[in-house]
Order: sequence, then C-alpha cells, then structure tokens
Amino acid sequence: MSNVLRATLLSLFGSLALGCASPGPPAATATPWTPADLVIKAGVVRTMDPAKPRAEAVAVRGERIVFVGSAADTKAFVGPGTRVVELPGRAVVPGLVDGHGHLYGLGIALETPSVRGTRSAEEAAAVVAEAAKARPRGEWITGRGWDQNLWPGAAFPTHGPLDAAAPEHPVALRRVDGHALWANAAAMRAAGVGRGTQDPPGGRVLRDAAGEPTGVFIDNAMGLVEARIPADPPAVRERRILRAAEEALSSGLTGVHEMGIDDETVAVYRALAAAGRLPIRVNAYLAGEGRLEGLRGRAPDVDATGTAMFVLRGVKLYADGALGSRGAALLEPYADEPSTSGLLLMDRDALARAARLVADAGFQLAVHAIGDRANRAVLDAFEALGPGRAAALRFRVEHAQILSPDDLPRFSALGVIASMQPTHATSDMPWAPARLGAHRLKGAYAWRSLRSSGARLVFGSDFPVEEASPLLGIYAAVTRQDLSGQPPGGWMPEERLDLDEALLAFTAAPAYASWAEGQRGRIAPGYVADLTVLGRDLSPDRSLVDTPIDMVVVGGRVARAPAPRAASSGPLSDVTADAMKVAPGRRDTRDSAPQP
Repeated sequence: MSNVLRATLLSLFGSLALGCASPGPPAATATPWTPADLVIKAGVVRTMDPAKPRAEAVAVRGERIVFVGSAADTKAFVGPGTRVVELPGRAVVPGLVDGHGHLYGLGIALETPSVRGTRSAEEAAAVVAEAAKARPRGEWITGRGWDQNLWPGAAFPTHGPLDAAAPEHPVALRRVDGHALWANAAAMRAAGVGRGTQDPPGGRVLRDAAGEPTGVFIDNAMGLVEARIPADPPAVRERRILRAAEEALSSGLTGVHEMGIDDETVAVYRALAAAGRLPIRVNAYLAGEGRLEGLRGRAPDVDATGTAMFVLRGVKLYADGALGSRGAALLEPYADEPSTSGLLLMDRDALARAARLVADAGFQLAVHAIGDRANRAVLDAFEALGPGRAAALRFRVEHAQILSPDDLPRFSALGVIASMQPTHATSDMPWAPARLGAHRLKGAYAWRSLRSSGARLVFGSDFPVEEASPLLGIYAAVTRQDLSGQPPGGWMPEERLDLDEALLAFTAAPAYASWAEGQRGRIAPGYVADLTVLGRDLSPDRSLVDTPIDMVVVGGRVARAPAPRAASSGPLSDVTADAMKVAPGRRDTRDSAPQP
C-alpha cells in the first residue's frame, strides 16, 4: 500500500473516530475517498502536536482538519472542488487566541477619542478639544489611553486642562490600564461629586490640599462618574463588536477570551453568533460585580464540539487595581509612595464567598489580581474551596503580575491557571522598579518561574490596554525587550520563555482554559481547523514584530486573507475571502520568497 493511500485511509477512519463534521457514508456504500474542501501548503506547519511537531501541509474538510503531513501527500485529498492554497516560505500555526482581551472595549476604543501616547496633560486635552468641535453641547466625551508616567513629573492630572478643552461637555477619560478615570468639572457636576463625596470601598478620589476632588478617580471610585454616562444601545454594541473583531482578525487572532462583559453585551454576542455574523470565537466571562446572586438561576454554556462561536462559561471579578495607578494591592507600601499599599477591591471574606458561589453554580472564575497581596488573597480563596475544586473548574488568576516567591508554587499545587500578558512587562519595566523596589522584582512578571513550578500559563494582551497583536506578546515573552531592543539581553532575562513555550501559551493553553483542549489549539487530524498563516517562519528575535499575517482560517472558513504583496517571481496571488468562497477548485499561489 502506498504512503498516500495509507494516509488517505487513516484520515477517513480517523475522521469517523474523532467525530469530524463530514464523516463518510456507511461501509457498504463508501466511496474510495472524499476530497478536502481546503488544502494549504506552506513552508512549515508548526502543529503544537508533540506527536508531529512539524509538517508541510494541512487538509481541511468542513470545519475540521483531516490531514497533516507532506505537501506531496495532499494529492490524495484534492478533488474538483478542493481549494488549494500554495504559500511557499510561509508558516501555519494553530489559530492564535488572546487569552485575556476586551473585544467590546476595543470596539469602544476604536470609536472614541484616544489619548494614548500623549506626552502631557495639555496634549491629551487638545485631543478632547478637537472631539468637542463635532459634538452637541452637553454630550459626554469618553476616551482612553492617558498615562501620567509618560508626562513631565509623572504626576496625576487635574481637571483644569479638560475644563479648558471642553467646558460645555462632560469628559471622562480612562487611564491606559482602565483602572483610573480623569474627569472634568462638568462630568463631576453631572455625577454630583464634590468635596463631601466619600471614597467608596475599594476606590479613591484624589483631592487637592483643600480637600476638593482633582478629577482623578481610582478603581471603584470611577463608578461615581461612569454611572452617569448613557448606556450604549444594542446597535452600537453590535457595530463596535464587529469592528473590533475585524481588528483582531487582522492581528492573526482566531479567538478571544472576552473578560468582563454585562448581560446586554452578552445578548448582542449571542445574536451575532446565532446569525453567523461573528467572525472569531469568543469565550466570554460575565462581569461579576452585582451579578453573583443571579448565577443561582443560570448555567454555563457547554461547547462539546469546540465549534461554537460564542460561549459564556466564566465570571470575572477584580481583587485589586493596577500598578501604574498605584491601585494594585501590595503586601508592603509602594516604594515610591509609602503612604499607600494599594487597594483591595474585595476583602478576603468577600473573595471566599464569591469563589464558593461561582463554584457552586458550576462557572469558571477568573479574578484580576496584580499586586502580591491581591494574588495571595485570591489563592487563599481558591484553596478554601477544598482539595481539587479550583482545578476541576479551571479557575484563573488574571495578570498574576506581582507574586511573593512563597506563592509561586501555589498555582501548580492548586491547579490554578496563571493568565498573563507578556507586553505588560515590557510596558511597565521603565517604572515598575520604582513602584516596587528591587526586592519585590523577584516575583514580578515571573513567567519562567511559574512555568518551571508546574503552573499552566495562558497568554493574552489585555487589549485595548496593549496592542492586540499576539506576535508582540510572543516577542515580549522570548526577549523581554521593548521594540528598540532594550535592555540588551532583556529585562530580568531569567524569566524569558522559548519560542515554542510562548506559542503554546497563545494556542493550546487558551484551548485548555476554555475546555477545548481536545478540539482546538493544535494542528492534528480531528481538530477544528482554526489556523493562522504567517508571512514567514517565526524566530525568537525582533523579526517577530514585523511578521505579516497572510491568512486566518476559522472553522475551515477563510475569515481573513489580506491583499497580495508583490511577487518576486511567478504569478500574483488573489487569495481573498471572496475568492475562496466563489472559486472552488482554483489554485492560489503566493510568491515564494518570505517578505519582511
């Protein structure tokens, strides 16, 4: 029997055994073979499958992979209706998944003024002034992205610049990390905030020497102002989700773990998925604040086949704030502001009660914890559930950013997922040592230490806090350097990961975190055909950042294929999503030389 025929038969029988979408007819009437719908030939296929880590080609039938192997052996899967895509020099990896993002938040950010990267409060206010020109008087102006660490003196702003920029509009701008709000006087008047306003539990209103609010609100105090901002109607939510999904696809993502959305946004997601209009997979977590008691009458979604486009199986809570706004809860005071040790947004008893309620309802719990005090409190709450319970429900700590060395081994011991964002380290490294002091850096952004202890790492970006591209996260994970290659050798280089470890954290690990490890996250026969095609193979260096995204396949469907680049020789490709739909049987060829 030839190798090709053997591969064909193995694929057909394997498809039956693994429950593929298009099994063959009963044996008595079986045809010799059933062709694939899509065949992709590339320079290398990084499968993340230990049994076959590298290949040359992938064949897809329906929503699932039916063959992984040599380009020559794909001939057995090509029929008159098969779409063959030849991408010499390119790399195929399992569909990249952001394990912690805010897709709806990205949609908001794409439609509202951005003050990201501004170098002073006045420069940020100028952006607001420009936005105010097109808004009717009294309409709220919201936006995001300011970071006082980039401004002269690194001091928090006051409402004055925003008052001058938009005196007739309430203005509310979230800090880049989402854990502080900068408001103008009009917004504070609309919210009824004044000298007599008390700090809410888990929140802080910054005040001047006279006790008047300065316009900056930390963590839970943001709600004092944001409660007055009009809610988005369903049509606006839908538009923003779809726009953000296209942005995610352009970054090579096939899925996102959507962290912390309300029921109104859940309803829009469900409607889009039911109508077949949601282009990437969304594994969603309900924002738990104020909704925990309602879990008693709900059940988590279950996706037995791994093919659902929207799943709500988890709940998101916050234990503390962010390091940049000094809201992260630390075991010791901040080195650069000894008067505070941050904010614990839920005390230990509240965390323990919440963890038990979520566990009893059968949901997965994901808790934001950045500071070492918050991380310890969350691990204590998970441990109090009893042996193995947090592991069985795949409970997660989101960020796990600053850890006491004593708590590092507890992630593995409890079976708790460490959901981390590599670009946070490279964004924070210029100022994190000043916040923490040298002695606390040992447990900061400790990817290698956690992995070596046996913990399971899931990586994401926390977009729109950071950029959505997973390649930026992989670059940060393997180099611990910024985009200019600083510092030489990497920041705390002992915590770097190798390339396969970083790639695993964006593929197979998010699949595990969403109960899809037997269905997604690897390129193997029987797995769902979620694939990201890159413009060249990956190397653990600066070239990661500039690697193009050539194609994104979700459930066997080409969800995104950018316009072709100029070829060095041979015919130009016209691989586009539309071409793949309407031209069955055609052969699409990309240029043979990898492009920068």
